[in-house]
Amino acid sequence: MIDSKDKFIVKFRGVRGSHPKPERNFMEYGGNSACVEVNVNNHLIILDAGTGIINCGNELLQEHIAKAHKESINATILLSHLHNDHIMGLPFFKPLHQKDSNINIVGFSAYEEGLDAVISQLVFEKSFPLGLNEINAKLSFYDINDSYALILDENDNTPDMIKIEKEEDALPQDEEVVISCLKSSSHPKDGVMIYKIAYKDKSLVYATDTEGYIGADQKLALFARNTNLLIHDAQYTTEEYLNTCAPKQGYGHSTFDMALDTYKQSKAENLAFFHFDPNYNDEFLHEIEKHYTNSCKNCIVPKEGMEIVLR
Repeated sequence: MIDSKDKFIVKFRGVRGSHPKPERNFMEYGGNSACVEVNVNNHLIILDAGTGIINCGNELLQEHIAKAHKESINATILLSHLHNDHIMGLPFFKPLHQKDSNINIVGFSAYEEGLDAVISQLVFEKSFPLGLNEINAKLSFYDINDSYALILDENDNTPDMIKIEKEEDALPQDEEVVISCLKSSSHPKDGVMIYKIAYKDKSLVYATDTEGYIGADQKLALFARNTNLLIHDAQYTTEEYLNTCAPKQGYGHSTFDMALDTYKQSKAENLAFFHFDPNYNDEFLHEIEKHYTNSCKNCIVPKEGMEIVLR
């Protein structure tokens, strides 16, 4: 893990929605599905476990070997929801298979079983050669909802879950990194968790797989108020969303314009469009980038591997 003491570094590992797109004319923006790596004050937090998490894990393991296993691999994985494109990379995340790894997995279960049982069945028992109980890493599961926050202290990679009684409870103190969330019901069938990561006076909000409303999603805009970086679902163009032959309304995804509306309402500092339709090739995304960045200097169409330092 990179040295991120007193820093807040964001790296896009996978920006595609629905499924990976490993084709030549999709490689400039990247073909991997959703994953964003965040290194903040020496904590590694990974947003979603699409196929983008695989290269992240490969690099972590290389660093681990180069350091002769002197330091354990510590990571907290935040799952927005359990659809396949957001968890398909998880069993191939190599630190899971190292005995000296400590991995926290955070998310919500819409079923009677807890998050650990659902992950066990969906990702391992029935679709992978190993069961969850055969994984070498030390795993800790956190079933979260928007009444709670996770606190990562400066010298402790095991988060504490606290109940939010008042707004100040979700604000970081001293060297804490605070993870809070907002449940959105706009993504079928069980909704999606939107996450905020805050450190000192810096924050990012990760809002994938959410569908906008007329006049913007006001709950999300309030949750993301004044954030330094809003990463927002932008799977479709407005034209495709409203297409009379095959409209995308109700699919649980936003347009670039919906993302822009929420960005403006939230007064966020920067907007990163995210979760691009797998049919949008590099040439098409170039045109999208040109259109939106010409009118919004703080709007970003991120490419896989892109890093942003929050200042």
